[in-house]
Amino acid sequence: MKNGQATSIKPIQGSNPLRYLWRAIFWVSFPFGILSFVLPIYGKDLGASALEIGGFFSALSVVPVVVRPFLGRALDRWGRRPFLMFGLFGHAVAMVVFSFANSVFLLTIARFVQGLGTAFLWLTAYTIVADKAKETGRGQNFGLIDEAANRGAIIGTTIGLVAIVVLPNLAWTQIWFWIFSCYSVLALLGAWYGWSGVPETRSAVRSLQIESRPLSGQLFALMCIVFITGASTAMVWPLLMVFLQDILQAEVWALASAYLPAALLSSFLPSRTGRIADRWGRKPPMIAGLLVGAVASALIPHLRSILGLATLWAVESLGYVTSLPAERAFVADIAGEDFRGTSYGLYTFAYFLGAVFGPLAGGWLYDNLGHGTPFYLNAAVLLLGGLLVAGVLRETIPNQARMTSS
Repeated sequence: MKNGQATSIKPIQGSNPLRYLWRAIFWVSFPFGILSFVLPIYGKDLGASALEIGGFFSALSVVPVVVRPFLGRALDRWGRRPFLMFGLFGHAVAMVVFSFANSVFLLTIARFVQGLGTAFLWLTAYTIVADKAKETGRGQNFGLIDEAANRGAIIGTTIGLVAIVVLPNLAWTQIWFWIFSCYSVLALLGAWYGWSGVPETRSAVRSLQIESRPLSGQLFALMCIVFITGASTAMVWPLLMVFLQDILQAEVWALASAYLPAALLSSFLPSRTGRIADRWGRKPPMIAGLLVGAVASALIPHLRSILGLATLWAVESLGYVTSLPAERAFVADIAGEDFRGTSYGLYTFAYFLGAVFGPLAGGWLYDNLGHGTPFYLNAAVLLLGGLLVAGVLRETIPNQARMTSS
């Protein structure tokens, strides 16, 4: 607050480094949506079991689990830019490997390579946003980065689905090759934006605040919550496409069309829900998102129509885009300036550790204890996560800062 007047939040578009970061994230995100939809189906076409399909998703998370704790400290010591570029180029290399993946083994290798790019890219991006965003605008700025990824994913998914529809006479492996060759070029464009427009953002001034501990009690509590909810969410997503095909007997394009309302919500709402977190605190949006996700997961086994699926996905997406900007802003709130990279490294390590075990557990439950079991278990875990957020985490953004953001 200045001279008695509230200051406005400057969005990412008003800051040159963050604008280029937005563009880099946008272009490398094109394959994210199609992989979520088509990878389980393509893997099934290649003869993968439900457990092996879960392995595709676990493979993506193995590298971040190993790298993230050490990478966060490296970001604080050596800066952000080199690791950002490694992540961007790593995604481009992964797309090249995907384009030639015509077996379960090669798909798994491609996911490992993608995991390497993911380990570097997103941790660095979160840290750069925390460096550049003011405390009162963190939720909004994290939301804008989410929008970049989601918009890229929805456009990339559209490109992939159009290719599948207009090339029905080609084999899956041929369609797959041309789609991911296109994504490889776009990922290189994203790397160029990162190289040309995102400078080093680490502060040259080192502080000695006692509060700047890399692992505080609040960060550890959040890590525990993120671990169990991340494992639970990762448990069901790889199985969702297979389950819906088994139950609804729908084509890939129909399932993707049902996801369109949810994708549009996730492409335009995160910056706006981030403002809610900036004004009213981080906990309420986090709790709401987990509770909505729990209800949606419990209803999935009862779906019997594409319209019901579209409605449920839209509601679930609303909860998702409400909670994530608040959660990432909460990490920035409790992290000292000297330990931002380390804090985000530990936070994302907890999520990806859960994401390693979740898909494998989900595949086993799906094959052995019934198709609905993973979804009901996920609902229970998300409900528990909401209760833990309410009872364990403490707000750290001052009330005066919230007033300034409004």
